[in-house]
Amino acid sequence: MRKIKFILTAIFASLLCLGSMGCSSSYELNETTNETTGSFEPEFAAKDLDSKTREELASLASADERLTGELENKTIKWLSDWDINASNGASTPTDLAIFQERYGGEVQYYQCVYEQRYDQLTNYINSDEGIDFFYAGNFDAFPKGAIRGMFVPYDEYIDLDSELWKDVKDVNDSVAWKDGHYMAVVQMTGDNCAVIYNRDTVQELGFEDPAELYRKGQWNWDIFEEMLTSFVNVQEQRYGLDGWWFESALSATVGVPYVGLEDGKLVSHLTDSNIERVQNFMYDLYTKDCIAIGVGEFGWKDKPEYIGEGKELFYPVGLWKIYGVADAVNLKGIRSGWKVVFGENAMFVPMPKDPEADAYYIPANMNSYCFVKGGKNPEGVAKYLDCKRLALLNEDIREIADQQFTEDYGWSEEMVAMKNEMDELAIKNPVVDFKNGITTDLDSMFDNSTTGIRASGKGIPWSETLGALKDPVQTMIDEANNS
Repeated sequence: MRKIKFILTAIFASLLCLGSMGCSSSYELNETTNETTGSFEPEFAAKDLDSKTREELASLASADERLTGELENKTIKWLSDWDINASNGASTPTDLAIFQERYGGEVQYYQCVYEQRYDQLTNYINSDEGIDFFYAGNFDAFPKGAIRGMFVPYDEYIDLDSELWKDVKDVNDSVAWKDGHYMAVVQMTGDNCAVIYNRDTVQELGFEDPAELYRKGQWNWDIFEEMLTSFVNVQEQRYGLDGWWFESALSATVGVPYVGLEDGKLVSHLTDSNIERVQNFMYDLYTKDCIAIGVGEFGWKDKPEYIGEGKELFYPVGLWKIYGVADAVNLKGIRSGWKVVFGENAMFVPMPKDPEADAYYIPANMNSYCFVKGGKNPEGVAKYLDCKRLALLNEDIREIADQQFTEDYGWSEEMVAMKNEMDELAIKNPVVDFKNGITTDLDSMFDNSTTGIRASGKGIPWSETLGALKDPVQTMIDEANNS
């Protein structure tokens, strides 16, 4: 089997704004309530594929016998804080172009603010608007949405034994729930969280490039901590570890999720010794001022621009943060893009390996979708997802998608190769955590900075947090399993 190439096609082009905080840089986190506020504000104009590329994709899709049938209802309704259609500096994704050319399909976008999307979805379901599908890759849709009756099984519409789906049948079976499959997993990827850094800053510090350390098998917690402690000097405004995503991502490197799904049942691993070990590691980083949020005059808002300014060492975040224009003048006439934020010499690596783990684990991402209760066109959603699968499997289409992605987003060949490495790690050693997908109350408990899994990084020993979490978490898991 040919080694997986870069972009695995439509996923990244279509998920250009994907991430737990949405697309807009105007999102902010309220430390008291742990909620985000903001709205979608595209920075750059969208662009369509040129006619020659469209014709080529149409020809390739028509010739591939894995796409079958036709669509009577050609419109599918999509609710999200990011648009599947061309937007924010990106071209029309190849998978969407195939859906348009092969089936005459159209994705009708219903825009919402990230933290309000479930409320809006509920309203649309109750009003019989007919929203057809919803993104599941944030890991807060499942199994919660199945338990609450917001989503329905897709087994009637997608054949997991077909040529298009058989290589992801196992991963789809692994997240089956009660009466069927609710998460249609198109692909497992490793872009859930990466460590973004600036090579100039690392070089000035006198350490070897993390990307090179990774290639040598030396990128682990030990060197990660050594680099942080060598760099951090709060009085001189040199900060270490920034962002709201590193706690869960670092936890995943031990290979054990806080809440797993085993044989169709949710299971708590809060008392696992590996969880205790990583929590103690984060507490140790806190005591050495290595965690930027809340330290000195840094404040309680993440500052990714500090990476580009050389005032911050590491910014762990989903690669959605750099699935966008690299450097250009935006619609407001302001120079913007990921290179403007992180610097011309920005790079990324996976989360550092746990030196005691039996394998290199990273937080995996499932590019996945749920079929919404009351949707008017589940057949259309199935055909669109078939197009996404074809875009991954057809070598000629992938070539087009690879070129499109690098042209739109300005990634180097080295970044492409590192993304491939992360995908392979996620496929080989996936860690998928369902702690955010059970109930809103449980999500809030886990995500709280004083009583949840962030607490160790804010100076609260894990033993105290565990005492507060263990019983109520188990109670909620039992309720979900028995629902």
